[in-house]
Amino acid sequence: MEYVDSNLKERTARLSVISNSVLVILKLLVGFYTGAVSIISEAAHSGVDLLASIVAFYAVRKADKPPDGNHAYGHGKFENLSGAIEAVLIVAAALWIVYEAWDKLHNNMATPEFLEYGIILMGISIGVNYWVSGKLFKVAKETGSHALEADALHLKADIWTSVGVLVGLVIIRITGIFWLDPMIAIVVAGVVFKAGYGMTKKSLYELTDISLPADEEQTIIDVITSHKEVISFHQLRTRRSGSWRLIDMHLILYKDMHLNKAHAVCDLIEAEIKDKLGPCDVVIHIEPCDYHEELGACPLE
Repeated sequence: MEYVDSNLKERTARLSVISNSVLVILKLLVGFYTGAVSIISEAAHSGVDLLASIVAFYAVRKADKPPDGNHAYGHGKFENLSGAIEAVLIVAAALWIVYEAWDKLHNNMATPEFLEYGIILMGISIGVNYWVSGKLFKVAKETGSHALEADALHLKADIWTSVGVLVGLVIIRITGIFWLDPMIAIVVAGVVFKAGYGMTKKSLYELTDISLPADEEQTIIDVITSHKEVISFHQLRTRRSGSWRLIDMHLILYKDMHLNKAHAVCDLIEAEIKDKLGPCDVVIHIEPCDYHEELGACPLE
């Protein structure tokens, strides 16, 4: 296996840890100072983002270790596992936000004050998360990192919830309708829960070795069929392990083709697949076309 730039992945994951740490502290301070449960719910959301970014940081470090005696296919599944852990954290945060908001609605807690501090903080949070999530998405695309992609999705959800809280705080500041505060928090919880559901679904699929998306498998098929030396193929199997796509197949080649030529054809197919899809581990089994159950006698003279 050839390995992607693990240092780039680690640096990007570390950036997310730092930004989330700062935002959590600021949101908690402003949330408790103003008494706005919507801001406190945002602090909880950012707290989940912080835990997720920490999990992602250690996942990318572990996932990029080379294969060993116990992990012959590498450690990529640690990234998929981190995505599942992050999804659970997201759902837990959503439930906590709903509990806090519901409690405030029914217990007539003190109305929030000094909302201008919360408005300023939400603006800062939107800007920071927009920049960091963009960086995470860029590196995740370059390296195929599932953990960084999950972290970026967290921050993207945080952007939208921050926008909702910001608009709500402005309305509350203008109109004085304070019961909007916990209602905004419940809406935030809905967005967070939706993100957690999507993350859970994707992580479980990849942990159970679901095949690559149809468009990626079609790319592999297009590469195979573009080589006239390949008579046919079968048993194409694909799955994902962290940043890596694991692919194996059976190729049917002319029975009298020289071994050097057959090997060169396989190397070329493997290189083209990697060029189009990114980090891949491709295993090709060659079969002669002399006789095959699906083809019968060899179609070439």
